[in-house]
Amino acid sequence: MTGRPEEGAPAGAEPADGAPAGAEPANSGRTVFRVPRPERAHAERIAALRRARITAAPAHLPSEHEQAAFELGLVVALVLGAPDASRGLDLLVNARRIEPEGAEVFGALLYATGKEEGAEFWWRFAAGSGSGTAAYCLHLHHLMLGETDDADYWRAWSDQLATVERPPGPRVLRMNRPLLPDDVRRDILSRVHRGLAPQLPPALVAVIDRLPVQDRDEEEVPSPWGLTSGATSGCSWTDLPLGAGDDQGAPWE
Repeated sequence: MTGRPEEGAPAGAEPADGAPAGAEPANSGRTVFRVPRPERAHAERIAALRRARITAAPAHLPSEHEQAAFELGLVVALVLGAPDASRGLDLLVNARRIEPEGAEVFGALLYATGKEEGAEFWWRFAAGSGSGTAAYCLHLHHLMLGETDDADYWRAWSDQLATVERPPGPRVLRMNRPLLPDDVRRDILSRVHRGLAPQLPPALVAVIDRLPVQDRDEEEVPSPWGLTSGATSGCSWTDLPLGAGDDQGAPWE
């Protein structure tokens, strides 16, 4: 899924017939998602980013797309390890209105299971609802794919969101458990620092593989309904043989 949001489209969506925001019932009874579209970022900001990329100091990896893949893996690891990641995911699946932080976390989970198209969809949803982190993930995702126009657009949108005063956040859910077990969070960071793609335990991958999907053109986008932080916090690497799961190559290979 590529392309930039359209001009003038709404930046959010209201619930329809009791459905979560961003969704509406289809004739078949399935849920059809409407991705919020942010307003177009300023052309001057995009042009400045393009000039900055040309004149930037060399990164520590040999190519721009390798550097973007490394940085995206690191952002995903930080999103999944954030103290409020569990709260965000539960707000995504339990609230009447989808919260952008939850869509941002769900996108990171999908990316860590190799579902990049699904991750892009939910990051676009989060970015259109005001998540600068999701917009930056899209910047890195498109840069990794060599799609520099889209990468520049989302970087400009991320920078623009950073200057906007955010409204008060949603009601805080009192949850103390982390989104992922400690060993999984440590493993993800370790893999990223070794130049490997983020990876989740097979038990959690199986949970995500069982989620319902929504057909969008030629893509199948996983839906988060039914997934909670309780399902993710119990999936660990502890019971796997030593070294299991370490054979996945770098994301740019």
